[in-house]
Amino acid sequence: MTKPALTLALAHYDRTVPFFEGDAGVAGAELKVLEVGQTVPGRDGEHRHERMLRDGEFDAAEVSLSSYLIAKERKLPFTAIPVFPRRLFSLSQIWRRTDAGIRSPTDLAGRRVGINTFQTTLSVLAKGDLKRGYGVDWKSIRWVLARDETYDFTPLPGVMLEHIPQGAKLEELLAAGEIDALIHPHPPRAVLDNPGRIARLFSDAEAEERQYLRRFGYFPIMHVIALRDDAPKRIPDLARALFAAFEQAWEVCRRRWDDPNWSWLAWDRHTYERERQLDVDMWANGLARNRANLAWFIEQSRDQGLTTRPLPVESLFDPSTLDT
Repeated sequence: MTKPALTLALAHYDRTVPFFEGDAGVAGAELKVLEVGQTVPGRDGEHRHERMLRDGEFDAAEVSLSSYLIAKERKLPFTAIPVFPRRLFSLSQIWRRTDAGIRSPTDLAGRRVGINTFQTTLSVLAKGDLKRGYGVDWKSIRWVLARDETYDFTPLPGVMLEHIPQGAKLEELLAAGEIDALIHPHPPRAVLDNPGRIARLFSDAEAEERQYLRRFGYFPIMHVIALRDDAPKRIPDLARALFAAFEQAWEVCRRRWDDPNWSWLAWDRHTYERERQLDVDMWANGLARNRANLAWFIEQSRDQGLTTRPLPVESLFDPSTLDT
């Protein structure tokens, strides 16, 4: 009997490689894995979040946690499983011009700061982190947006937003001094092209992030695995089977890191060993171990006007995965 087809759109990370190589599969489905990037194209294109959350192109996909929350509040036809394939600390992703007089987070007040979109998960996280950790009111910053939002929303009163000119790039505006700082999920090319002129906001961002981990106990979630509502109806027990497939992929990834020469970075194995000694499982999936992480982000989404009411954490996920 032919298995039902299932399309799964992912970025290409060490932990998702097992899907692309066939070492992780979904029981009861014929899995087709697509490498779809977001801002950086993959083999099967880019704009993965919009293609899933606006167009419903895939059965399942890695998507922005922030945009997914908006979709859930608006009762759009998606559910999710508590799998989080992308995580980032925001503090390493904030860049500044060294000649702009910005020496600390409080110096960002009144400045023009570039972000992809206001609702990009990293943008929401960074705004929340600046407010919670450094007392910087994110409303005091003029936000310069590179792209249209996945979902339109009405900004809160007093929020300062502007869009870059058509054809312009944030990193070019940063290099030219037209914006003062930039929050971006990938190190901007301008950093490589302008040594000494552009640097991270925090001179020792790793130390800041380790302190963050000790204080709050989690590695912030960026993306979640969303499913179209019709997919579990076509494939019995899909949500649970897909969760198991990701757990399998994570285990394959961990085994590969046992080889000290798996990465071409000479000391990566030492970093891996140090992280395994932490009290926190940095990449743990499941609801129980990510509840605090998710609950705080839900608060930030509401505080920033992207959602209008508190969403119970359980409402985000397929009921079959709530005991994970």
